[in-house]
Amino acid sequence: MKKRTLILGASPNPERYAYKVTLMLSEKGHNVFPVGLRKGMIDTHEILLDNPIIENIDTVTLYVGPKNQPEHYDYILQKIKPKRIIFNPGTENDELIALAQKNGIETEVACTLVLLSLNSY
Repeated sequence: MKKRTLILGASPNPERYAYKVTLMLSEKGHNVFPVGLRKGMIDTHEILLDNPIIENIDTVTLYVGPKNQPEHYDYILQKIKPKRIIFNPGTENDELIALAQKNGIETEVACTLVLLSLNSY
């Protein structure tokens, strides 16, 4: 099943994992919504700014470190309300995991690129 995925921490830098995962998700047919701090493009996908409200998001995949996540809590938990949050390596955050679970959101500590390569996304 194809998933609507918000990539939080998207970057126009091709060396960044958020860039790579946006391409891989798109190549596998998922609808991608890269959200970042700076204008730019990831292939044909414009990086969205200012925490846009996007309906029916299945998965938020995080590429924002724990110290910068609190400013996104309300956006993720109250405005986006995804079914699942993936905490990629370096984004693990017990506080956000607990808040997500309290709000009925599934959490997974995993690498989105690995999940995609194993067809386990």
